[in-house]
Amino acid sequence: MTNPTIGFIGYGNMAQAIASGMVDAGVVNGGDIVACAAHYDKLARTTAKLGARPMHTAEEVAKAADVVVIAIKPYQIEDVIGPIAGELAKSGTIIVSIAAGWELDRFRELFGPDFAAAHIQCTIPNTPMAVGKGVLVAETANTLTEAQTETFERLFAPISLIERVDSAHMGIAMCIAGCAPAFTDMYIEALGDAGVKYGLQRATAYRLAAKMVEGVGALYMASETHPGAMKDAVCSPGGTTIKGVASLEESAFRGAVIRAVDAIEA
Repeated sequence: MTNPTIGFIGYGNMAQAIASGMVDAGVVNGGDIVACAAHYDKLARTTAKLGARPMHTAEEVAKAADVVVIAIKPYQIEDVIGPIAGELAKSGTIIVSIAAGWELDRFRELFGPDFAAAHIQCTIPNTPMAVGKGVLVAETANTLTEAQTETFERLFAPISLIERVDSAHMGIAMCIAGCAPAFTDMYIEALGDAGVKYGLQRATAYRLAAKMVEGVGALYMASETHPGAMKDAVCSPGGTTIKGVASLEESAFRGAVIRAVDAIEA
């Protein structure tokens, strides 16, 4: 599939992040994107930023797009997608869901008899896709053809790490990739506060903290060195870093992170 039209059913923050990332990465042109949303006036303003085309209904998007991204709230899917399941199941349409809690089996129930003809890939993205640094958790179970899988990867790989996960572990993968950016934002903010406490300009402290987080992640991805070993490499005997590490251990830093994930998974 060359120069596919990408359609977004729902055009909130996550959909806009994906669209922006794709356009900035040169994956698609803004004019090859169509979208619908509940508030058309707002949609017209947001799509104009990329030169994308606003549409009034999900059915219009389904008819216009080669790849349809389901980007509405999970509780809206039955009401919005159910009536157009037949249109979405038409030959050649790639359906990419980014709705939390919607794995392939739920779409099997929703589509009913039309499911046999549908081509669906369920995913969980995160917002760094807007700058080409995202993660896209993709359910291993899907109904894409080999050629459609190639198209899916060609569209999303330039803006994200595509990590394939079995159906039973989509929830925990979502926590780590989709929810933990908020935890990391809090960590960056806390480091910024500490920098300001000791006289750094806040913007400087935030840049230092953000680039540090980006660099540590990049170092792991390049080497796959165990994070504990990476930590040890920075901690000289009797040095300053190990004192900070010891303080975090006293505050149950790692336990707090695990409990945050427990709170989501409970």
